[in-house]
Amino acid sequence: MKRFFIYLFDLHKGQADKLETLNNITANISFKGANLWTLVCAILIASVGLNVNSGAVIIGAMLISPLMGPIVGAGFSLGIYDFTLLRKSLNNLLIATIAGLIVSTIYFYVSPFKQEQSELLARTSPNIYDVMIAFFGGLVGVIAVTRVEKGNPIPGVAIATALMPPLCTAGYGLATKHYSFFLGALFLYSINCVFICIATYLIVKYLKYPAKKIAIKHEKRVKYSITFLIILLLVPSAYFAYSLYQQQKFTESVNAFIVKEFTDNGETLIYKKTNFKKNPKTIELAFLTKHFNRPEIKQLNDRLNSYGIYNTKLIIKQDTTFNISNLKNDILNEVRINDTLLYKRNAEISALKKEAAKNSFDNKELLKEVSAIYPEISAISVSNHTVYTNTDSSYTEAVLIYQAKRELGRSDKGKLANWIKQRLSLNNVVIFKQQKP
Repeated sequence: MKRFFIYLFDLHKGQADKLETLNNITANISFKGANLWTLVCAILIASVGLNVNSGAVIIGAMLISPLMGPIVGAGFSLGIYDFTLLRKSLNNLLIATIAGLIVSTIYFYVSPFKQEQSELLARTSPNIYDVMIAFFGGLVGVIAVTRVEKGNPIPGVAIATALMPPLCTAGYGLATKHYSFFLGALFLYSINCVFICIATYLIVKYLKYPAKKIAIKHEKRVKYSITFLIILLLVPSAYFAYSLYQQQKFTESVNAFIVKEFTDNGETLIYKKTNFKKNPKTIELAFLTKHFNRPEIKQLNDRLNSYGIYNTKLIIKQDTTFNISNLKNDILNEVRINDTLLYKRNAEISALKKEAAKNSFDNKELLKEVSAIYPEISAISVSNHTVYTNTDSSYTEAVLIYQAKRELGRSDKGKLANWIKQRLSLNNVVIFKQQKP
């Protein structure tokens, strides 16, 4: 059995000539001429892909990127204790990194589109899984490099151990002064470089490439340096992975809380925003018709712990009409005291009413008109809602919610949407059917 497994996993069979392999790796280390042009073009392609959120374009940039050359060269030079080759590899990697940062920073600085896309955000929070991808991808890559027949793994390794996108994301962080993006992306880039290098070192040692003779203390220094780098990168990566797990667990618990406490009771949720990074964490909710008093909100906050949601505050956004009425009553009570103050506060009321009017429509009148067109509709609500995104930006969306015995077909929804847009002078409207409990 032991011989069978040794035979099955033997890497010595099918490997290319060691001197030839080393010469090929040495030839791909330098960044000048065609290599440098290829690098610059790959950087620009990756930057455009991140800018327009195109995964296909980003993959294309990763496939043509020559960044793997000096990283594999550094791993090989460590494995054979060739410190001259190591210095050459690291110098060229530094040149490539600086070139990548400069080109991507210039691109994102002049680009009119600076919105934080999902492809870009995905490269700002590295964790332990990125370490695993870099290490095992590097293993596959160096095994393929040492074979007589290179096979298909090389393109896959280039995609899996993504070097170009985090480097370009770091450039985006510099161009837009999002320094947390810059540091996160640069950390991911460092993880990829270091663990591809370590994987290469291990394979070189396993395949017994002839090493230069050095003092034992220098050999130990190499091993200690590698161990130090592994710990230096693993500790924060493990922390980020744990944070990601906690955030996902928080999101799942919040969804379970909302379903159990509200959705299952027939309440229509129209707005939800959670903030995991605040202290305490926050959950903001708003409902179509349901109003909660302070004791009810306090009871809901108290029940958060039973869902495993700790150190979190529940905030329920309520209709502003009640607040406006209270403010007007307060002002009327002060009429006899100060006429000037009354005038100023009436102006405040007017401003508040105008603000509230932006988010509400005459739904009673709209129901009469809609019922004449669609008799099956028994209730309707149209209002503007401010939608907040994870990038701290927001936009306003008009939402129409209706009750009916049956859901309107696509054609009827389209006609209803066009009628509402014409009737209320809206640019766009989203239509939902309210589900009865």
